[in-house]
Amino acid sequence: MSKKSRKKSSKSSFRDGSGAKPPAKAKPGKTRSPSERKSAKKQVLRGSHKAARKPLTAKTAAAIKPELSAGISPQLIEGAKAPAFRLPRDGGGTVSLSDFSGHKLVLFFYPRANTPGCTREAVDFTRLSDAFAQSGTAVLGISADPPKAQESFRDKHQLSVPLLSDEKHEMLQAYGAWGEKSLYGRTFFGIIRTTVLIGADGRINRIWRHVKVNGHADQVLAAAMAAA
Repeated sequence: MSKKSRKKSSKSSFRDGSGAKPPAKAKPGKTRSPSERKSAKKQVLRGSHKAARKPLTAKTAAAIKPELSAGISPQLIEGAKAPAFRLPRDGGGTVSLSDFSGHKLVLFFYPRANTPGCTREAVDFTRLSDAFAQSGTAVLGISADPPKAQESFRDKHQLSVPLLSDEKHEMLQAYGAWGEKSLYGRTFFGIIRTTVLIGADGRINRIWRHVKVNGHADQVLAAAMAAA
């Protein structure tokens, strides 16, 4: 092996991704002392630790935690103050949380208008709308559908419950109804069927996540009647 090849091989042995520089070469004809060998080893290890502490880039963090780039907020908990909202509704106009100050309120978040499960859920809440009113509880349905789609949904199934449109997912995120889902082996972000009962004091009384539609509206009515 030529002197040039030996020199190149010696340098490459330290390029292990640690970022450490090779220790100074011993002078010809001189053997390294134990303290010199120990110092050289520490230099390599120090470079490795420095590389390990290198902060993640935004791109890497997003790959590890995709929910961060999707804007997912921490899940809402019972007893917490209900997040404020203001959204357009079917038929025009807007609805906000302050409109129901001092009253109980049910929010049911559904994935998409005119799909079988969402239709059954909205029809059930409409069927029980008088009973909810008697318990002093208002009911709102929310999805990411645009107002025109909500109006079509309302007219087709004769729904009496106001339907809100959250196309930007801001309210969905605030109430923990937007997150990672899976279907037929495919993972994606979307609306998680969720219902929230807000007490007359403006705080979260009860949360139902990953709702099963059958009998759900009746369960929510029972909880609303028992709530203060």
